Amino acid sequence: MAQTIVFVHGAWVTPACWQSFKTFFEQKGYTCLTPHWPYIDRPVEQLNLSIDPAFAKTTVKSLTDHYAAIIRSLPEPPILIGHSFGGLIVQLLLDRGLGARGAAIEPGNPSGVLPSLAAVLAAAPVLLTWSGWSKVCKMSFHGFATTFANTLPKADMRRVYETQIVPAPGRIYFQAALGIGTSLNFKNPDRPPLLLISADKDKTASPSMIRAMYRRHKASPVRVDFQSFKGLSHWLIAEPGWEAVATAIWNWAQE
Repeated sequence: MAQTIVFVHGAWVTPACWQSFKTFFEQKGYTCLTPHWPYIDRPVEQLNLSIDPAFAKTTVKSLTDHYAAIIRSLPEPPILIGHSFGGLIVQLLLDRGLGARGAAIEPGNPSGVLPSLAAVLAAAPVLLTWSGWSKVCKMSFHGFATTFANTLPKADMRRVYETQIVPAPGRIYFQAALGIGTSLNFKNPDRPPLLLISADKDKTASPSMIRAMYRRHKASPVRVDFQSFKGLSHWLIAEPGWEAVATAIWNWAQE
C-alpha cells in the first residue's frame, strides 16, 4: 500500500492551503509532499506584490508535466490528492497511469464534461479580462467571499484571503473552457482508482458537474467513487469541517 502522498494545489493558492491535510496524513504515517506550481515558490505577500511574468505562459500541460516529473522521481507510485484545478491535474495524471490512486476534490472539468453554470460564472472574471489569455490575473475579495469560500465564517474571510490567495495564470482558464490540454480517456482500463469529491455549497465546481464526471469515469472498468459533503464550499480543504473530508479520503485509501 502506498505510503507517500503528493498533494496538487489549485489556482489562486499555494501549497500552504494543504497544511491541515498534510498534518493529518503525516499523523497517519504518510510521507506528504506539497509541491508548488512553477514560479510561485515564494511567500504569499511577495507573490501579491510581484510575480514572474513567465507565470502567465503556464499551461495545463506544463502543470501536468511538472507533477508527472515529480511523481516519476519517487521510489513508489504515490497517492495523489488534488483540489480544484489540482483535481483536474490529478485526473490527467491518473490517465497517464501515474500514481497508485487519486482523490480529486471539487475538480475542474476535463474535456467531455460540460462546465456547470456555477463554474462558468466563477471563471467569468478571468475569461472577460482583456487579453486574459496572456495575463496573470487576480481574484477579488468579493469573488473569494462569494464563489470560493462562501461558507467560511465572515470573521475569517479577510484574513484567509490575505494569507492564502495569490494571482493565477489566465491561460489555463481559457484552455479549460476550450478543452485544450484537458482531454483524457474515460474508458482507460489502466487508470488507477479515483475518488471524486463535491460539496453542496460549492459555487465554483457544483455537485452536478462532479456527478457528471463520475458518470463519465464509470465507463472505465477501474474503480471510481463519489462522495459529497453538506454545508461546505469550494474551500472545504481548509474551512471548518475539513476533517471530515480528510477522514473520508483516508478511509478510501485504506480500502
